[in-house]
Amino acid sequence: MAVNELLEKFVRPEKNPGTACRGCGLRLAHRKVLEAIDGLRLGLADVVWGTGIGCSGRQTFATWKGDTFAGTHGRVYAMATGLRLALPPEKRLILTVGDGDAFTIGLLHLLNCARRNVDMTVVVFDNLGYQSTGGQYSITTPAGSRTDSSPYGTWEPNWTQGGLDVMRILKEAGATFLARHTVLEGEAPVESLKKAIAHRGFSLVQLIYPCVTHFGAQALGTREIPKIYDWFRNRTTRSTDPADAADHFTTGVFIDAAGSRPEYAASMRAFVAGVQDGGDHV
Repeated sequence: MAVNELLEKFVRPEKNPGTACRGCGLRLAHRKVLEAIDGLRLGLADVVWGTGIGCSGRQTFATWKGDTFAGTHGRVYAMATGLRLALPPEKRLILTVGDGDAFTIGLLHLLNCARRNVDMTVVVFDNLGYQSTGGQYSITTPAGSRTDSSPYGTWEPNWTQGGLDVMRILKEAGATFLARHTVLEGEAPVESLKKAIAHRGFSLVQLIYPCVTHFGAQALGTREIPKIYDWFRNRTTRSTDPADAADHFTTGVFIDAAGSRPEYAASMRAFVAGVQDGGDHV
């Protein structure tokens, strides 16, 4: 489907083209999610879309023509858990959040959703820093990057390099589908998003995208869009193993364990039914 047709079908007209800066990869990331929904032949009534804070939240907040909701910083997962219990199982829950929402202030809520295996799809729009507040570094900022809060380069360990990977943490917490992509990998992100949305259980897709205004200008020393996009392309490595690479983004599906663990809402309903029937449940 052509981009204009896709936006007309799913996005409220007052929210098009969105709030992202010129050249920002966030619009492309947003479109990948819409393409996945359309590819699964889901309609407006099939999806409830939640948003977080920051660049990702502003770009996707109330853009979906269907049912939407917004969470405070890092808390959208707790809200979505309640919705998962209240909604019919066939409804798909999609959350678009930033790296701060997911991997810093919201990490504990995120891990509890993975532990419970709550049926939702979390899409982390990762621009490698806190770009909406001026470009401070985050725990996904590449080592050595100059930012608004690290003028001499970041030196703290992050969760994507140096033997650490946040995907491993999520896997150990119980996530049953995990993938990472950059938005410049063509159809690969869309295919992973389709698998994640169709997955019954907790799924997460990290989508790394270029920020021109802050990361490009500060960390890469340029606002030239082609140069910034080439920097991301040259550092993308397709892999099925989240092995750490000092200067690259390892991408692909890291775990697809559909059916390996009970889904939270289904388990809760079964537990309640057993209690109501007078069963012995401890």
